[in-house]
Amino acid sequence: MASTTDPDPAPKPKRRTFSPEYKVRIVAEYDAAPTGEKGAILRRERLYHSHIIEWRQARDAGGMATLTDRRTSPARPKKAAEQAELERLRKKVTRLEKDVAQRDAALAVLGKAHALLEMLSESAD
Repeated sequence: MASTTDPDPAPKPKRRTFSPEYKVRIVAEYDAAPTGEKGAILRRERLYHSHIIEWRQARDAGGMATLTDRRTSPARPKKAAEQAELERLRKKVTRLEKDVAQRDAALAVLGKAHALLEMLSESAD
């Protein structure tokens, strides 16, 4: 009888590692690039500004070869459930306040238009 469980689970994706030469080349390219092109370099290489800062500091300290690689995407700290809910509610309140302000502005314009219409209808009589 065949087993229903998969004996070979999917392999974990490999972490991307960078050679010291690559790090030096990217930091030099990033530093030499005009401001507008720096974001393109980061996107192309799938790096973050924090990578460049860390690599530049290691290069200046002479410890580029000993620098350990991090994941390409820096890990985001996990928020507590209550904090995440509070943040979600704050965003919702902000959105609702904006909606109320837009409706108040629309009502003010509508009131002016109504008053103007009444003035015009009185003058027509």
